[in-house]
Amino acid sequence: MELECSLSSDMVRISHFCRQWRLKSSASKTISSVFHLHNTSATRELSVYVDGQHLQHECYPTYLRLTLDRTLSYTEHFTKTACKLKNRNNLLMKLAGSTGGTSANTLRSSALALCYSAAEYCAPVWSRSAHTSQVDVQLNSTMCLISGTLRSTPLPRRPVLSNIELPALRRKAATDKLVEKIVKHDSWPIQPDILSPPLLLLTSRKPLWLDLQPVDIKSRWRHNWKSAQVVNSHLVCYPTIRQLGFDLPQQQWSLLNRFRMEQGHCGASRRK
Repeated sequence: MELECSLSSDMVRISHFCRQWRLKSSASKTISSVFHLHNTSATRELSVYVDGQHLQHECYPTYLRLTLDRTLSYTEHFTKTACKLKNRNNLLMKLAGSTGGTSANTLRSSALALCYSAAEYCAPVWSRSAHTSQVDVQLNSTMCLISGTLRSTPLPRRPVLSNIELPALRRKAATDKLVEKIVKHDSWPIQPDILSPPLLLLTSRKPLWLDLQPVDIKSRWRHNWKSAQVVNSHLVCYPTIRQLGFDLPQQQWSLLNRFRMEQGHCGASRRK
């Protein structure tokens, strides 16, 4: 009740400011949302008014194309993004199955433009969430389409054949780039939160300032590859470069990779 009165009072002040400067607020385009961890109040809707009109309550508001939720776990955003990536993977599947001699290079460029651009939007904000696997599953399918391999292909091998860094490493690189930009701008209000972070009240949360050490994704990728147990791993000396046959037509490139992985369209692979 106190929160609703406070918000209604703030809306009165905003309305007065708009009238003073000959502006008109739109109640139909204004919503109310609340963020908390109190599960018993999960279904409660706020009663906030502006100019005598009741504001619609939205459980999953969208701000700058980022869908928020009550606990800021971004599960709804991941669900929408995964659905979007699945539709775009279907487009890549049509391109990979065409008879026009599509190469892995073309599929890789298309995947970066269609899939990865949508999957990594605002990645520094939600990259430490516990539900990022919904996006990673679709990106793993994207890498399978680029390499022409089967779904049973081990995860460490897919980035090597598609010549795209691991999704977690790409998100870490985007976060490091943002942190570097924040540190250089003293006038940004977020800088004190990064350089002098507040106390961590919830151990389940992983805020941005817990891991500010920049990482060389190429070195980390090579380290992960050395520790991975993959069939015929000795065939790859440098996982960060494009493998031999990358410019071949898709049918030949796919056949080559299946020989490398000792896989094929057999009953055992399908069951696996």
